[in-house]
Amino acid sequence: MKRLIFVPLVLVSIACWSQTATEILLFDLQSKKDNITISNPKNITNHKGYDNQPSFHQGKPLIYYSSFDDQGRSDIKYYNYKTGETKSLTVTPDREYSPKLTPDGQYISCVIQRDDGAQDVGKYPVEGGPPLTIVDNQIVGYFLWTDNSHLALFVLGKDSRPSTLHYLRLPTKKDTVIAENIGRSLHLVPHEDAFSFVHKVTDSKWFIMKFYPRKKKGSLYVIAETPPHQEDLCWTSDGKIITSSEDRILWMDPAKDKKWNEVQIENGAELLKGVTRLAVDAEGKKLAVVIAEQ
Repeated sequence: MKRLIFVPLVLVSIACWSQTATEILLFDLQSKKDNITISNPKNITNHKGYDNQPSFHQGKPLIYYSSFDDQGRSDIKYYNYKTGETKSLTVTPDREYSPKLTPDGQYISCVIQRDDGAQDVGKYPVEGGPPLTIVDNQIVGYFLWTDNSHLALFVLGKDSRPSTLHYLRLPTKKDTVIAENIGRSLHLVPHEDAFSFVHKVTDSKWFIMKFYPRKKKGSLYVIAETPPHQEDLCWTSDGKIITSSEDRILWMDPAKDKKWNEVQIENGAELLKGVTRLAVDAEGKKLAVVIAEQ
């Protein structure tokens, strides 16, 4: 892997949440050595307005996501793809985004956007109940649990300064800034003690990076260049990256590929309009895709 030296760039960060109307499709996924195939799409939200930011439970057939109510406030819902049932986890005066199961499986963590402008990281019990605050001293846009005691944070810049990637040790509150001008997609790298993020080096050059938090030297590496202006991606359990380009779904095996390959779509290709976020379940058998509402 190539090493990359980070040069600070002064770009304008946008500290706002998109309210574009979106839906979530759930596909069956087959990942083989030389191809990825998706089939049998189902609209699991089918709700007018914003339904976005899907993430899978690691041990149950559940997808958590953010959904706007009639007043434009986002709550967390979850869909059981065995029973077809949808339920609400939160109905609050705040706005919850980016739901993710905590490593201990006891909570759903999320970004909590408050009316005073704060954007904290908190967690709600999976069976429901009031939240506990985890991070309340940063304007957090997105986050990732790297293990039980560490978080990677996308922190919004203030006064037109760029977004920054932070690595936070929760027990000691030690906060290390890793990079500037990053994308919103933060993921664990399968089978490695590393996580990935997108570094927006210039307006036209964006790279998928991986960071090894426990290495003292040589901890940042380039994985691949993204398709033009694509920051949303996910990893399969066998180490492939899935992303999109316009209305296509693309994949790459970074261990051997130098270019992006097109995912084979058995049916439902006509539904893929305005593709953004993607998520894969732990078994690598389901792919959630966010599309523009049609």
